[in-house]
Amino acid sequence: MARFEIDPDISKAKTIHTDFYTSQDVFNDCKEKIFTQNPHYIGDKDRLPESACMYPVTLLLEYMDEPLIVIRDKDDTIRCLSNVCTHRGNLLVTQPCQAGQLRCKYHGRTFSLDGQMIFMPEFTEVKDFPCNEDNLVSLLVFQWGKLIFTSLNREVNPAHYFKDMMDRMSFFPMDQLIRRDDLGKDYIIAANWALYCENYLEGFHIPFVHQGLSSVLDYGDYETELYYPYSSLQLGVAKNSENTFDLPADSPDFGRHIAAFYFWIFPNMMFNFYPWGLSLNIVQPLSTDQTKVSFITYMYDESKYNHGAGSDLDKVEMEDEEIVQNVQKGIKSRFYLQGRYSVTRERGTHHFHRLLAEFINK
Repeated sequence: MARFEIDPDISKAKTIHTDFYTSQDVFNDCKEKIFTQNPHYIGDKDRLPESACMYPVTLLLEYMDEPLIVIRDKDDTIRCLSNVCTHRGNLLVTQPCQAGQLRCKYHGRTFSLDGQMIFMPEFTEVKDFPCNEDNLVSLLVFQWGKLIFTSLNREVNPAHYFKDMMDRMSFFPMDQLIRRDDLGKDYIIAANWALYCENYLEGFHIPFVHQGLSSVLDYGDYETELYYPYSSLQLGVAKNSENTFDLPADSPDFGRHIAAFYFWIFPNMMFNFYPWGLSLNIVQPLSTDQTKVSFITYMYDESKYNHGAGSDLDKVEMEDEEIVQNVQKGIKSRFYLQGRYSVTRERGTHHFHRLLAEFINK
């Protein structure tokens, strides 16, 4: 029997065993079995204003620590390459720059902007050189509007993750979003990354934890839609028409007072769409009981900022953190191993747990 099993029938299912949150071995397994196998946000096109521009990014710093380079090549194609020289492992790019090729500062090995090794000094006597291993690994790149994503698994099909969200938000001006680093913030939370995600995936707690948000959203009309296999949507319906989306007639939500679209992409990306823009939340594991969550703000209409469901996000975050950190303490109890799900309110969490079990049991 697999170590973690979640009954597909939510009415019968128990939540994932607490070992998932507390075991160092499971935490380590998540790195290769979950995070290397799924997509990640790596920035946006505005960071690449011209051809031959590039910037370094470390995928999940302090956990995966995978050095990558995002490049806009001379043909304006966006690429993502390994940032590690294939000679002795030196980092190739350490800060944003513009260059016609990649030249290692250690021994001069040189690569084209598509990752091909094109020159190496003092290697004329080396046999069977160059070979494919001397080129930089080129990874999948997927764009939605200005946003850029990659995966260490080159077999990933982005449609399995993003298509439903892209279809639902086809009216939203993704190409017009402006990243506002002055409005972004990182939070360090004393809890396991999965506890933070599962809290996000249910609106069940809103009336009990978020009084301000509850005064805006109609809890009775709050909905969760599951998109198989790797995403879901929580639809935040407002109590009135103030601070809601002006939806086109062809939207499936036309005629409703939608204050927020809360999309989740497995395993750790949260896309919170408001009339003012997008709050993108990236959940980054640090240890079994510590997580970093980055709130990245993309503005569309600043006149609508900090109103309605998209206001006081820091306050909402503080309320979530208090609960999740208390849960982290509680799941270490000898008297708690698993719970049950609300069939109507915790479908998103059940979906998440099923995916965790599927990947970790491989």
